[in-house]
Amino acid sequence: MIKSALEKVMSEDMSEIWSVLSGEEKRKVIDSFSLHHFKKNQIIYAEREQPEYLWCLLKGKAKLYKDGVGGRQQIVRLIRPVQYFGYRAYFAQEPYVSTAAAMEASTLGALPMSVVKEVIDGNRAVAWFFIHELSRNLGSSDTRIVNLTQKHIRGRLADAIITLSDHYGFEPDGVTLRVYMAREDLANLSNMTTSNAIRTLTAFVNEKLIIVDGRQIKLINRPQLLKISKFG
Repeated sequence: MIKSALEKVMSEDMSEIWSVLSGEEKRKVIDSFSLHHFKKNQIIYAEREQPEYLWCLLKGKAKLYKDGVGGRQQIVRLIRPVQYFGYRAYFAQEPYVSTAAAMEASTLGALPMSVVKEVIDGNRAVAWFFIHELSRNLGSSDTRIVNLTQKHIRGRLADAIITLSDHYGFEPDGVTLRVYMAREDLANLSNMTTSNAIRTLTAFVNEKLIIVDGRQIKLINRPQLLKISKFG
């Protein structure tokens, strides 16, 4: 019963990698795969820990972040269903360089990296899958570095809001972001202080680009936000 449920999860939610596995490899993955439930803000793994698992976010939202100067966090990557993470450090043979945490109540799948290595050793298609994933993530990281270091704070916050909409989408009304972030998290995503994030959000509200209600953000003028994000 449990194995059939896991097979359903993987064949539906992890179909991209599932489709390149042989029958024997699928059985090996099912026998080693486990589901985990995390509460909001619960740590999935911490910086400097040794990597053990390939993680896949099945439901919810997660973030990767690093602690910077003065204890301030910098969000380096947002995770959405269905994305894989936690494996780069294993391939690099080093501890984790960031911390992963759930942004809301979330369900994740975990597969021991030792099993992943076994499958890669016998299936070149799986190796290419991870090469593709790592290459995409590296390209995104390069773009993000430029955005965080060269754009004005207005451009950085607009970019963060657009990124949130692209990652998590909207509520049924088509304008409310389907993610509710504290001002501090928005600041950490945009590489600015919380006070600057609050002031810039207020400016966007006054310019009728967004509507803010608590942690809810409604996009009223996405084209203008895109222009601010592009030109910084």
